[in-house]
Amino acid sequence: MQPILQTRELTFTYEGQPTPALDGVTVAIYPGQKVALLGQNGAGKSTFFLQLNGVLKPDRGQLLLDGQLVTYGQKSLSNLRQQVGVVFQDPDDMLIAPTVLGEVSFGPMNLKLPKEEVSRRAHQALSFMQLEHYASRCPHYLSGGEKKRVSVADVLAMDARVLLLDEPTASLDPQNTVLLRTALDALHAAGKTLLLSTHDIDFAYQWADRVLVFSSGRLIADAPPRAVFGDSELLRLSGLVPPIWYAAAHTLQKAGLLPPGCWPTSSTELQASLLVPHPPTV
Repeated sequence: MQPILQTRELTFTYEGQPTPALDGVTVAIYPGQKVALLGQNGAGKSTFFLQLNGVLKPDRGQLLLDGQLVTYGQKSLSNLRQQVGVVFQDPDDMLIAPTVLGEVSFGPMNLKLPKEEVSRRAHQALSFMQLEHYASRCPHYLSGGEKKRVSVADVLAMDARVLLLDEPTASLDPQNTVLLRTALDALHAAGKTLLLSTHDIDFAYQWADRVLVFSSGRLIADAPPRAVFGDSELLRLSGLVPPIWYAAAHTLQKAGLLPPGCWPTSSTELQASLLVPHPPTV
């Protein structure tokens, strides 16, 4: 299968900084993957996203979309940004229109699509994010979680195939976290490729099928979640800690209460895997 996105030795240094924010990052992202980016602040995760969307141009290295080299000309960048959408950590950085409908319509309008297609895309995106009843409201007065969902709808209305989400669960209350998780699952089921940068280790462990670990601008691990969190030396080097479900499973395996190699990601999976009788769920 051909990667949808690919980087080769991607290197970038911010002006005035002595060390690279990205240092020789080579990675291939395949269609339909759910990828979590982990690492401490300043590790390079957000810079990597800005490279994948063409906001930043590398000092050295290459970015490919569908096997074609991104040349950073107007046409090449326009195509890249239609295919790869970014949802920034602070949704206020993305909101510009006086109404939610106008906000979500803005991207398709800039593509010079017919009015009917702009309306179809905008209403479809609002429906997908359960925001139809917010259409006439001002996005600047919504809650943080609602703003974040509007930001995701912005990208959906552009019909992007790849979504880059920077800290999507940061500062969300439990209800909006559940709504966002539901939306991510639906987006994946619809065939979208999702990359998510987060400090929420438990969320990444439960959600991702692949984890990229960054440290000091370098990609130091690329593996399934269980392989990453089972590597104690990697966790030490990257400043990460095991997710709660992984740590609990490790303890129960040592006590002989879980079979070796069993790594549940939820209470339901854990209960089903225990080697001792357990009371039924009420």
